[in-house]
Amino acid sequence: MSLRILLMRFGIAAAGGALLAFAATTPAAGVEQEDPRESKQIVQGEVTARAGLILRSAPTRGSEVIRVARYGEIVDIYCRTVGQSVDGVRQWYLLVDGTWAWGSARYIEAFRTPVVCDA
Repeated sequence: MSLRILLMRFGIAAAGGALLAFAATTPAAGVEQEDPRESKQIVQGEVTARAGLILRSAPTRGSEVIRVARYGEIVDIYCRTVGQSVDGVRQWYLLVDGTWAWGSARYIEAFRTPVVCDA
């Protein structure tokens, strides 16, 4: 058997394994997923940034912008983590509003202390 045929068979087997792994971790269509806002761990907070708060894809100032939350907007906080410092504050909140975005705790007044995000 030639090296070319062996490599082709290996590639097909690897692709099949990757497809199988993807299918095993992807929920089937129509399967209901739990809405995190229905969880008792959700804490609300108010945006205090006068010009609005940039919400990001990761708890860093350089990550992708997801959206901007308005001043005074009430947001749902899923959990908190340590991230890049914003004006000396390293806490970031993961917000649940359909987009799952991070906002600096420096500009969100939480009504209660959110839980720590799972590692």
